Amino acid sequence: MDDTIRDRVRERAEIDALYNALKHDSDAQVGAIMGPMMGENPDFREYGDEIPGVVAPVVERVNEMDRESQHERLAELAPERVEELESEDEADEWTLPDLPGGEDVDEVRMRVAPNPNGPWHIGHARMAAVVGTYADRYDGSFLCRFDDTDPATKRPDLDAYDAILDAIEYLGFEPAEVLRASDRLETYYDHARDLIEKGGAYTCSLPADEFSELKNAGEPSPSRSKSVETVREEFEAMVDGDYDEGEMVLRVKTDIEHRNPALRDWVAFRIIDEPHPREEAAAYRCWPMLDFQSAIDDHLTDVTHIIRGIDLQDSAKRQQFLYDYFDWEYPEVLHWGHVEIEGYDVAMSTSTIREKIEAGELDGWDDPRAPTVASLRRRGIRGEAIVNAMIELGMSTSNVDLALSSIYAENRALVDDETDRAFFVRDDPDHGGGAVEKQVIGGPETGNPPVHPDHEERGRRSIPVGSGILIEDADVPPRGERVWLKGFGCVRHTRNAFEFAGTDLDAVREGDVDIAHWVPSGENVPLRLRTMDGDVTGYAEPGVAEYEPDDLLQFERVGFARLDQLPADSTAVAYFTHP
Repeated sequence: MDDTIRDRVRERAEIDALYNALKHDSDAQVGAIMGPMMGENPDFREYGDEIPGVVAPVVERVNEMDRESQHERLAELAPERVEELESEDEADEWTLPDLPGGEDVDEVRMRVAPNPNGPWHIGHARMAAVVGTYADRYDGSFLCRFDDTDPATKRPDLDAYDAILDAIEYLGFEPAEVLRASDRLETYYDHARDLIEKGGAYTCSLPADEFSELKNAGEPSPSRSKSVETVREEFEAMVDGDYDEGEMVLRVKTDIEHRNPALRDWVAFRIIDEPHPREEAAAYRCWPMLDFQSAIDDHLTDVTHIIRGIDLQDSAKRQQFLYDYFDWEYPEVLHWGHVEIEGYDVAMSTSTIREKIEAGELDGWDDPRAPTVASLRRRGIRGEAIVNAMIELGMSTSNVDLALSSIYAENRALVDDETDRAFFVRDDPDHGGGAVEKQVIGGPETGNPPVHPDHEERGRRSIPVGSGILIEDADVPPRGERVWLKGFGCVRHTRNAFEFAGTDLDAVREGDVDIAHWVPSGENVPLRLRTMDGDVTGYAEPGVAEYEPDDLLQFERVGFARLDQLPADSTAVAYFTHP
């Protein structure tokens, strides 16, 4: 990298670091500014391996400044970024549209209706986040209804019921009621019988392809003219299991010449031979289609507002036929586009994730590489951060992308102030480089970095130097040059050791000396850090052993991590949270 590029990187890094620190009222993070910098400066990309080393000391210097100094410096370098910060402060935090008629009902009542065919991927969390937020805003309520009436193609996973409820709780919400559609078959049968009596449904034995040809031509099935008595008898035979799978269905009688063929005489019930995995429902063979089941349940549970994907617009139109037969008022409906999560190599699909788990490519639903709610939770990301990021997406009917960096930024704002700092030296050539042992000549017997740089009242850590230290090889300066060991002081690389050179911070402030983290070579905690890019081995400072599983730490110059296992006599395990 030539000096011109290096200077440009430093200038951009300082502006972005100042902005990042002020926006989140916390320390700037190298990882948080690297993405935008590389994206907006394509000519930087060929120096991708070198740039973090240039950016890190700039970020360190910014973090040494108080907020007032950061603000003044940003105003000097990039006044337009200060204006951007101020406009964000003035923005309305409520980014969701008002619910139509939300102020006119006695109680806003909404629903989250998951199919329990597996634990939630991150995209699923959007529904609970938005529905729960609306319910809170309108002082209303929501129910969780498991739409589990397809024991074949979307076969329920018995463990998913509790996993989904745990996910909703983790996001910060509690449903007022929990229903399982597979418990309510008799209710659906009763409403089907009422519909038959009203002349609104008929049994049909035409093969699906033959019916489709007639439907597309706007011509009725011969079964459409059956008497109510015949339809009643044949439906009861369906309920009793007298037909084979595919032999008979119950159709809702709509408009066979409707301009939208998808709305013409749609199927309400079909036969499925494969038993339901829930013991309570295993004996049933006549199952409602989702449009019938959810329409009945939405009315019976007093749902006032429904949110569903823009691709499901026909569902409301199909269900309106039922509501007209029963003389019910249809709930208000809001549609939105799909959300895609950027940053994963694994597709955000329940079936794909399950296949990779079964193939041994993922360790489980909470593997850090899996795009799941369970994975984010194990990594130490708070449910509130996911909710905040989802709310920021609004309710656009277009498909939207959610970058993981948005979730990270929300989480960082929640945890930074309360999270203790610690050192972790990576000893993994594939992930950050190897650890180098160096004897330290002279200087204090211990390093004493603060527990938290913004809270001196929390005290300082005591890290023994002992006979030597471990430092990442990328941080070792050339012979004769100096490096600042955080919490210890300045050392000069002489011969094959570090010689203490004092504690004058001016060298760091002037940009002549880089800053590095370190751990004792003898007394340390071997640690495996599980990340989205694979496991990283290394050594943490000895004080890490005093924490508990589930505690969050910020490994300085590496990122936040949730402690997972802290055995006394073997390698500790932590999950990387984010930069």
